[in-house]
Amino acid sequence: MKKIFVSAIPFDKHFVTLALESGVDGVIVDAKDTDKVKHLAKVDVFPTDSFSFFSLKAKDDEKKAADALAKKRSVILREGWEVIPVENLLAQGEGLGVEVDSYDRAILAAGILERGVDFIVVTPKAAADLKPIVAELKLSQGILDLETAKVTAVEPAGLGHRVCVDTLSLLKSGQGMLVGNSSAFTALVHAETEKNEYVAARPFRVNAGAVHAYAVMPGDKTNYLEELSSGSQVLIVDASGKTSVATVGRVKVEVRPMLLVSAKTTSGAEGRIFLQNAETIRMVRPDGSPVSVVDLKPGDEILVRTDAAGRHFGMRIQEEIKEG
Repeated sequence: MKKIFVSAIPFDKHFVTLALESGVDGVIVDAKDTDKVKHLAKVDVFPTDSFSFFSLKAKDDEKKAADALAKKRSVILREGWEVIPVENLLAQGEGLGVEVDSYDRAILAAGILERGVDFIVVTPKAAADLKPIVAELKLSQGILDLETAKVTAVEPAGLGHRVCVDTLSLLKSGQGMLVGNSSAFTALVHAETEKNEYVAARPFRVNAGAVHAYAVMPGDKTNYLEELSSGSQVLIVDASGKTSVATVGRVKVEVRPMLLVSAKTTSGAEGRIFLQNAETIRMVRPDGSPVSVVDLKPGDEILVRTDAAGRHFGMRIQEEIKEG
């Protein structure tokens, strides 16, 4: 996730408040104004002398910025920068940021050389775009390729410890987490967004499966469900594959009756997932609608993600491995 700062020079309480409510990582102000920000929220505050600022108007300006990076200074390029000089400076080392005055400029800066600058500084001109910038660069994790699998079996599996992941976010219909017995085959488990006559909706919750299961996480990682705890960040995925990040508020692990759901894609990939045997636990159909596990039967279609197997402490590795 990209670091996002705002430049509040001169100090503007309304702009700083908007920035803090949007979830920026820090605020850049004149040294005399640092306490004004600290009184508003607990956030990193940087006086201007924490950085070296450069306007790239000539080749010599680029050289001066490169020299500052070589001296381990954090460099900010003033708005008006162009892509080629930024590419040249990114090759010099870490610590490069750029000012942006619009959503489009922020997205451009974040994608230069496929890794982007190290941090982005949003100026007051982009105040109207601030929340979309933060949502795209800090919450979105891109789009994952999901595919359809046919259920081949739904079988009672006795009692087991299952994990409810309660997040700080209110999820919507079609959203959930990718969970499975193997990192090579995960199924989209729907959040508890749906009401029924017996239980109120819990749209912040994903009843995600058994403690041993893999969950797909931000940054192309996986975690066992049992490893999640308050403050963990989990990957939320919708039926189109669009992703975002949610923070875990708490994790509830309890013994419950379980079902084993098996499925197979048209390409022949097979996978399994253990889920609680209850009407409120749902998977996702190809059209994005939720389907309760108690209604699932062989031949029904659900959304899954297939991937190469092989993880070590959640990190992708190249290794011959078979999981079932």
